[in-house]
Amino acid sequence: MQALELEIRELIISALALEDVAAVDIDVNAPLFVEGLGLDSIDALELGLALQKRYGITLTGDNEQTRSHFASVTALAAMVAARRAK
Repeated sequence: MQALELEIRELIISALALEDVAAVDIDVNAPLFVEGLGLDSIDALELGLALQKRYGITLTGDNEQTRSHFASVTALAAMVAARRAK
């Protein structure tokens, strides 16, 4: 799971063009939105598209389950791993 978390941290940096952030700077348990990394709704859309492109997963519309997947890098990694297993 650590390798997948690193991949996702690197994907966040490249998809959102975060120039002054290194993968190791992103806490896997910190919130991605508001606090923590401070992403916004536009970042969520871009990140969702990058995840779809990279991992071939489909994300549903704006609902609580999708929001919970985007809570942290750990949550994203768990979601990607679960969808890969299907």
